[in-house]
Amino acid sequence: MTDPRPSEPSADAGQPKAVVTRRRALIMGAISASAVVSIKPALAQTAGSVLNCEIPVPDNNIMGGHIAPDGTVVSADTPGAFPAAGRNFTGEEVRQAMNGRTLPGTSYDQSQAYVNYIRRLQAGQSGFTCYASLQMPR
Repeated sequence: MTDPRPSEPSADAGQPKAVVTRRRALIMGAISASAVVSIKPALAQTAGSVLNCEIPVPDNNIMGGHIAPDGTVVSADTPGAFPAAGRNFTGEEVRQAMNGRTLPGTSYDQSQAYVNYIRRLQAGQSGFTCYASLQMPR
């Protein structure tokens, strides 16, 4: 069935094609600019949350395990192994440790073992998403 109302002319009706194209380009530019303004704060918030996320050493599922210098989880009676950290490390602490600093409250060798453990994290382990986020370029 047809609409009994007369159709309304569009805003572009009777305009030269160049004017219509320019107008549409300006509208698309305005839409793009508002999208950038909306996305930038979200990215900043994500970057902040990456630095505040936490990585347990070792994973909560294997608490009680000790960390060998190569980052593997071993039994408590393994010579040279370090006990569990006793606290979670933030993404910022891990990022700094991966750049040469030591993790808070650890010796150099203990920190290296913990960082090696963190580098070995795989999907499904606690802290993996945080560690993976640290690897993303900013």
